[in-house]
Amino acid sequence: MKLNKQVQAKKENWVVLKLSEFKMQILKIGGSVLTDKNSELTAKTKVINRLAEEIRSAKKGDLIFIHGGGSFGHPTAQKHQIKNGYKEASQKIGFAETHHVMTMLNGLVMDALIWHNIPAVAITPSSCIITEEGRIKHFDETILKKMLTMGFLPVLYGDVVLDSKLGFTVLSGDQIISYLARELNAEKVIVGVDVDGVFDEDPKINKNAKFFDHLNLSELKKLQAKVGRSSACDVTGGMSNKILELVPAIENGSSVEIVNATKPNRILKALMGEKVIGTILEGT
Repeated sequence: MKLNKQVQAKKENWVVLKLSEFKMQILKIGGSVLTDKNSELTAKTKVINRLAEEIRSAKKGDLIFIHGGGSFGHPTAQKHQIKNGYKEASQKIGFAETHHVMTMLNGLVMDALIWHNIPAVAITPSSCIITEEGRIKHFDETILKKMLTMGFLPVLYGDVVLDSKLGFTVLSGDQIISYLARELNAEKVIVGVDVDGVFDEDPKINKNAKFFDHLNLSELKKLQAKVGRSSACDVTGGMSNKILELVPAIENGSSVEIVNATKPNRILKALMGEKVIGTILEGT
């Protein structure tokens, strides 16, 4: 028994040692990139395939991929008011349906990644995360860390999850990014959206909106309150919430780059560390 404990300790130390050597990057692609947010359950398969090709071309081993829900998860979650928590029994089918349609979108993403010969494996957030009043309280990272050490690409996504106070709620991919960036000391976070980066107003509404190519933490906090919500259906808060969620990751030392994933090769360049149009968010 003592020997088994020693072996187990060595295995655990080996995992921690290997992860500490990683130059971890986290890539998040928003649902507005992967889906048509104005048409329910409509995926942009050509975009998904292109992004899979860019991920393959980057050949990054120290990478976690997270994607949003777009027109798959958001309309259903909003219809059944899942984010506000359990109120009545009829919501349970809404919870189940929201999770199911997210697995459908995730399946399309996984199809593209595996077809491009990427050893990607999906990790379902609802099976390993519990929140408390909407914030991650427990995250069993055991499988994710082991996958990383073995060279797999873990793929997570925005999902509905059980909540210790609310019963259940919606967990955004942005919160997952920030949590993992801190837990794994990610060197870089890349967020793919459908605009060129951070603006002082929604550039889809105001073409004269001011673009920022670099923001430090102080500037970011001042701007956060001014950045509006997404004009499309989004139960996780749009760009304003993305910025709010990213602050803890930046405070922990991660560099964040927000780029337009609808433009070919911008995600590839960001993954490769090349200069690309976008907004860099850093602590200083």
